[in-house]
Amino acid sequence: MTQAIALIGYGAIGRAVHRLLLTHGAGQAEVVAVLARDRARLLEQSPEVESLLVDSHAELVARRPVLVVECAGHQAVDDHAVATFKAGTDLLLVSVGALAEAAREQSLVAAARAAGRRLILPSGAICGIDWLAAARTAGLARVTYRSRKPPQAWAGSAAEQQVDLASLTTATTFFRGSAREAALMYPRNANVAATVALATLGFDRTQVELMADPGAEGNVHEIEAEGEGGSMATRLVGRPDPDNPRTSVMTAHSVVRCILNQTATVLL
Repeated sequence: MTQAIALIGYGAIGRAVHRLLLTHGAGQAEVVAVLARDRARLLEQSPEVESLLVDSHAELVARRPVLVVECAGHQAVDDHAVATFKAGTDLLLVSVGALAEAAREQSLVAAARAAGRRLILPSGAICGIDWLAAARTAGLARVTYRSRKPPQAWAGSAAEQQVDLASLTTATTFFRGSAREAALMYPRNANVAATVALATLGFDRTQVELMADPGAEGNVHEIEAEGEGGSMATRLVGRPDPDNPRTSVMTAHSVVRCILNQTATVLL
């Protein structure tokens, strides 16, 4: 049975998810609706999606998707997440950092529970989430996540008030703090920090370091964790998405894997 999928947002991630589903999801998942902010610009860039475009969330859910995939940022979460649950549909949240705001997280979880629906979080650009989540039940003592990206990936963020990104010649750490602080201060860059926190010690106990590195060849993600189940140290160099250097190419692939897992016979 083919899943009907709706996309909220059609930027770098939404567009990549759609294309990957066309290639890898035949017979398993099909995009039936796309809700995007700038319809005219989207049609100019991707005229092939015209038949999928809708003008409102009500029109989107009227196409009866079994899963809505949010990939449009925190405002889209506020505008559409609760309504998605009330419409009887599961929600896959790409903007995981939105859950760093406690009131928003509580509202979404309560709405999903009341509707008997699920809030699904992909692992995104990071590796090791299964081990980390399992280690939480074994007992975790410490988790630190470090993000090292080229300076241009931090353009337009609060990092510009901390360092002169354009003149950096060496790797510079501009933030140390909790995952909650990181996700709230850097909402367009810290989805991975939020994912690690939710899998492990929570937003307030998971530590985060953010770095701008002119020598970085990609988006570098490092995790260190210690607990009763053992210790873990990972370093992943993700290739930045050519359309959005803040995110990694693998983010869309992770979302597609999550979508296809919803109906998989063998689930990994």
